[in-house]
Amino acid sequence: MPELRVHNLTVSVDGYAAGPRQRLEQPLGEGFGSMHEWMFAAMRDLADGKGGVDVEYVERSKENIGATIMGRNMFGPQRGPWEDESWTGWWGPNPPFHNDVFVHTHHLRPSVVMEGGTTFHFTDEPVEAVLARAFEAAAGKDVQLGGGAATVQQYLRAGLVDEMHCAVVPRLLCRGERLFDNLGDGIDGYRVAELVGSPAAAHVRLVRR
Repeated sequence: MPELRVHNLTVSVDGYAAGPRQRLEQPLGEGFGSMHEWMFAAMRDLADGKGGVDVEYVERSKENIGATIMGRNMFGPQRGPWEDESWTGWWGPNPPFHNDVFVHTHHLRPSVVMEGGTTFHFTDEPVEAVLARAFEAAAGKDVQLGGGAATVQQYLRAGLVDEMHCAVVPRLLCRGERLFDNLGDGIDGYRVAELVGSPAAAHVRLVRR
């Protein structure tokens, strides 16, 4: 049965998944720029054939993914109506997804076909409808749910996330977007299935009860 999975969602010790005032120069928010160092180091180690806890979690994120869902904040820095349609994401002409990507936004635009098999689709449908479209596009594979925090919260509140991996890095941010706020009882259906650490991050894997 295909699943909805979250991987490599980096949070601070005090639970922040993004810093304040996200913009073009600070896409992850102020103070958050170095929070993904654990992942970039793991990707370099993976390319060099090295192992380790961090490498293992990065590898898992690439397994059996057939489609991706993300929020508009992850796709780009613009808010409100599109000034134009020249923005096609942070990742250049060949984004790393290589599958259909469904972007939540209240301001629709035509789908954007990129190199390498990535196509961005823009939707304001409910999360259940978007997930159904993503499962159809994934053709039997799993769907990966990207950020930002508000988008992940929507799917957690709806009880749609099957598995979520958070990398807790040893830093305090004290401001920004907290991952586990505004969930109501949406988190009650999950349990901690795994907790392991490296010098760079503590890895927590939540699964449905």
